[in-house]
Order: sequence, then C-alpha cells, then structure tokens
Amino acid sequence: MRLGVPKETSPGERRVALVPEVVKKLKAKGVDVVVEPGAGELALIPDGLYAAAGAELGDPWGADVVVKVAPPDPSEIARLSSGSILVGFLAPLTKGETIPALRDKGTTAFAMEAIPRISRAQAMDALSSQSNVMGYKAVLTAAEHSTRFFPMLMTAAGTIPPAKVLVLGIGVAGLQALATARRLGAQTTGYDVRPETAEQVESLGAKWLDLGIDASGEGGYARELTAEEREQQQAALTEATKGFDVVITTALVPGRAAPRLVTAAAVEGMKPGSVIVDLAGETGGNCELTTPGQTTVEHDVTIVSPLNLPADMPEHSSQLYARNVSSLIELMLGEDGALALDWDDEIIAGAAVTRDGAIVHERAKQTQEASA
Repeated sequence: MRLGVPKETSPGERRVALVPEVVKKLKAKGVDVVVEPGAGELALIPDGLYAAAGAELGDPWGADVVVKVAPPDPSEIARLSSGSILVGFLAPLTKGETIPALRDKGTTAFAMEAIPRISRAQAMDALSSQSNVMGYKAVLTAAEHSTRFFPMLMTAAGTIPPAKVLVLGIGVAGLQALATARRLGAQTTGYDVRPETAEQVESLGAKWLDLGIDASGEGGYARELTAEEREQQQAALTEATKGFDVVITTALVPGRAAPRLVTAAAVEGMKPGSVIVDLAGETGGNCELTTPGQTTVEHDVTIVSPLNLPADMPEHSSQLYARNVSSLIELMLGEDGALALDWDDEIIAGAAVTRDGAIVHERAKQTQEASA
C-alpha cells in the first residue's frame, strides 16, 4: 500500500497527519509512505526527519490512501485519485460540500470523528487525543488572561487565596482542564448534565456542582435539554458562576449548535477581572456573549474563544493524532502491507462516510438530506 501525507492548507492549521516515528513504524509493516515537502514544517518537523524514517518526499495525492488532519478543500478533493481512500477529520455532521464532493469523486472516506467509541478503538480515538490538548491549553489560556494567581501564595505580605475554577462539560477536554487547573493550584469544580461524571470529577480532587439535571444520552454524549431543563440550568448556573474566577466551557452536542450555558446575566454577575474560556466557539459557543475566534471584554469579564487549540501545540498534537491514524491504517492492512479492508469490522464500517459513490454514514446522510 502507498500512503500519502499532504501539507495542510487550512488557515491556522499547523498539525501534520503523520510524524517520522509513525512513518518508520508503518514502513516496517510494508507500507510505502510519500510525504509532501514541507508537510511537517509548521509542526517543527523538517523533511530530513521524514526521509531518515524511510519516507519518500514527493506528491502524496496519487497514493492509495491519503491521510490528512483538516477536511480537504475542493482543490484537494480534485487531486485525489479515482477510487482512492481518504482518512482525516471530515466534519461529517456539518452541512457543507465536503462529504457530497467526496461521494461524487468516488472516494472511500473515513472520518476520524466517526470511529465507534468502543474499547477496541480507543487507540484510534483522535477526538479524545486532541481534546486532551484543548483542555490543557484552555487552562493555560485562562491563566494568561487572569488578573489573579491560580495557586495559594503565602508571603510576608499576606496570603493570596487560590483561584476558583469552574469547568462546564465533563468530557475528555473538561477532565484535562480540571486536572491541569488543579496542578496549577486552583480550587476546582466540575459540572455536567450527566450525573455519572461526578465520580470522575471527584477523582481529580475537584468538587461536583449538582444542579439536579440528568440529560445522559447515547454513546456517552449528552442529549439535548428540554426547554424546561434549559431554563432551570441557566438560572442555576447564572447564580453559581458568580463565585468563580475562571469558567472553562467545553459542552458540545454532536451535529448541533453548542448549548448555551453561560448567559449574559451570568457574565454580568461575575467578579470584575474574571475569565471565561469558551472551547465551543466553532459551533457557536457555550457563552451567550462569545465571539468565536476572538477575545472580548464584557462587564469587565474577559471572554476568550480560541479556535482549533490543538494547532497551537502542533508538535505534540501531531504525535498524538499520528498514532491515532496509524492504529486505523494498521487495521486496514493485510499481509506484506497490502490494503485489505474488512467491511465486516465494526470500526472500518462505522468510520466510513462515503463508499462506492454513496454516503454510507447514516447521520452524515441525514445531515445532507436535511440541507438539500
């Protein structure tokens, strides 16, 4: 099998789909890897390291399998060979032209977001690996914008109490945010509409904020709240957030706009100098006053809405993502590195979005039909 690694062209994207250590591993399994010159430049990986790992430097678009980070743009889709395979983040639940274009091209496309959340697929879970980066970086971003220390300081001039940090949304990013804030010495509290996450929050030494709402959904995700539940949640959170110096929001519902957790009234009620880091900006934001991709100040509260945080740490983000991709590629291999897709495998079948000129992922199909 010939595997291609193109240079990412999406604005602000600094990651690369494979790193040299993974190239070397795949080469040992009989896979030929071709890397576009400069593909790893923004992740601080020079071409020479790829060559030393056994990769060929050249045009990756004619390969049997092309691996990317960001969804391909129309010009990239046009460069794919007929019948080729594409692996990457493809935003299959977003109303756009990417999935129909891949279908029309005849590409067999695998979305890293669509990999089933089962034990056997944990090594391929790119959403989790990149969410770890987001949670970590969110706390550093909050600390940078905060006017207060995170740890308690005992000095000759007196004692400064630790910052109080509230994390809304207890997925991988939220748990990493709690752990990182705790390491920096903050008092930490976590909240989620899924009560079963309370034990995870408390295992990190954080307090659990109980608002009396249970919205556990399928696949470990939260379901959408009813109008009554939203009203109850917003009223309770508006009161609760007043006591925190930093609020980090990570709540997402796949395929839908981010739930609004922090109202304008909640922001107004926070102490001057407080910070909100909204990690849901790409789907509208969890805070009512968020401007996606920007840092604003409202009622003397700084609201930061970074986009694509993993790209701010391209070296380690790329290492993690490359291992996820490699685990999926290895599942596609037969003897001597030959391509051998087993469509009876639930991971292969579940991650596929387009195949044989059709959209085969049910939710992606529904999304496209709804926008038609």
